Amino acid sequence: MDVQIIRSKKRKKTVSARVVDGVFVVQAPAVMSPGELQPIIDKLQERWQRRQQKSELDDAALQRRAQELNRQYFGGKLKWESVRWVTNQNKSRYGSCTPADGAIRLSHRVAAMPAFVRDYVLVHELAHLLEANHGPKFWKLVNRYPKTERARGYLMAVGLEEVGD
Repeated sequence: MDVQIIRSKKRKKTVSARVVDGVFVVQAPAVMSPGELQPIIDKLQERWQRRQQKSELDDAALQRRAQELNRQYFGGKLKWESVRWVTNQNKSRYGSCTPADGAIRLSHRVAAMPAFVRDYVLVHELAHLLEANHGPKFWKLVNRYPKTERARGYLMAVGLEEVGD
């Protein structure tokens, strides 16, 4: 995306940005050097891209898929408060579950992966509602999903899953 920098003598410290007709318009103090400004622009662009990716993800569809997988592999017994896409998980994490508050979050990076991998990640996080650790009982639940090993292999190949997780 093209970047347009508008410098202002009135601005003292703040830098802001927005997209106008496909151009990333940055407003910055006139006295800020290009070396000081570039890392700020990079961060603003990253933040904007994460917001764009998040807005393109469908939390309602993810919720429906979690309900289907719950019925199929857990007999419909699981309950949760939310299942949603997030853009703030580190590169080595593809999902998380907080059993205490019933919150399941999937990394936006998983959305671009094959459906069997997305389903595995959902089943993995749903299983945490019953077993918070990665012990034998947890893996017995996860292995109800027939493509677990294939999905784990895929994630290992792209560097997202720790061996032995």
